[in-house]
Amino acid sequence: MRQRLSSEPDRYRGRRRVPTPPRSRYAAVVTGAFVGAGIVALGAGALPDAKSADPAVLAGLKQAAAAQGDLAERADDASRASRANDRDALVDSAAQDAWKLPLTDYDIIAPYGERWGEMHTGVDLAAPEGTPYLSVHSGVVTKAGWYGGYGYTVIVRQDDGTEAIYGHSSRLLVQEGQQVQAGAQLGLVGNTGHSYGSHLHFEVHVNGAPTDPVPFLNDRGVDLKLKTESLFAE
Repeated sequence: MRQRLSSEPDRYRGRRRVPTPPRSRYAAVVTGAFVGAGIVALGAGALPDAKSADPAVLAGLKQAAAAQGDLAERADDASRASRANDRDALVDSAAQDAWKLPLTDYDIIAPYGERWGEMHTGVDLAAPEGTPYLSVHSGVVTKAGWYGGYGYTVIVRQDDGTEAIYGHSSRLLVQEGQQVQAGAQLGLVGNTGHSYGSHLHFEVHVNGAPTDPVPFLNDRGVDLKLKTESLFAE
């Protein structure tokens, strides 16, 4: 038998040869790469740069951006103003509803009720002469002057018709018709009228009749005996 000769060297024997792709595939790949690069180049050349943009268009864009910023700033200002108005309205409402002590430091020397065979229609709060006393609630001053045995007196009528009377003043700090808020100074403690020493006579009238100021103010968060007060009425 004749021996078969191989034209391959010994080092290639037993190895698998990688087939060479046909020339048509190389041509397609190379051609596609060149075509893609050309498209990119054409696209880049078709887009205008900043130097070639229309100045009128750029000006319009700048104006639109400025107008948008101005509108946003105005909206923010309006929002801040609205919040400020809401806050002011809340403060005004709180001032209308607040209840205060007529004095910050005092001694109760005479309660409401029977005294010496007569009806004492308020409470007497002893304090040094000249001490400022305050409105316990908001209202309108209906009296600011001499009031018989009460001496110099301030009367404040609230919206519901309730009246607070402050008697025996040494000096008055408000005028009739004046609108006052809770905590406003009305006058100075004194010893005028039928008085037996420097003190504030504080009286409350509901529906035209005197009532005990202690439970009346207790119901509204103010304790005359403990000298405490709440910020708002219920």
